[in-house]
Amino acid sequence: MPIEQATPVTMKGDPVTLTGNAVKVGDAAPDCTLVANDLSEVTLSSLRGKTCIISVVPSLDTGICDLQTKRFNKEASALGQNVVVLTVSMDLPFAQKRWCGATGSDKVQILSDHRDASFGQAYGVLIKGLRLLTRAIFILDANGKIVYKQIVPEITTEPNYDEVLAAVPKA
Repeated sequence: MPIEQATPVTMKGDPVTLTGNAVKVGDAAPDCTLVANDLSEVTLSSLRGKTCIISVVPSLDTGICDLQTKRFNKEASALGQNVVVLTVSMDLPFAQKRWCGATGSDKVQILSDHRDASFGQAYGVLIKGLRLLTRAIFILDANGKIVYKQIVPEITTEPNYDEVLAAVPKA
């Protein structure tokens, strides 16, 4: 039985319930397996040694998710080689690949949690009943520790980009 979170999140003003493990800053980042655009599997633990910004979106085919992912794609160039930027959604890898091609996004690695929602459950961002992920940002340091967490309170709004970028550990 999934654990329900008390985090107040709304979608167009209506409350939604998040399920999974409510990770906190300071926790070891849970490992999980996601699917890349070429259908290969990517584990979060395989990215250790680099700072990892994980931008979580409900679907790349919505306006705010599109803007958020494009913004992080733009910012990724200035973050240096020790920072990896991921976007995680429940979109199928085929849709993610199409989106990347259509937008020219090549600095952010787009990953899918569609198979078993392991990321959504491990990080407590799976929306009950919708099988979508809520809008959130996590930053993992090079040792795999969560050093930043932002759950966006209203899913239809953008995250606080300045706060996220200021929280990226300097190499």
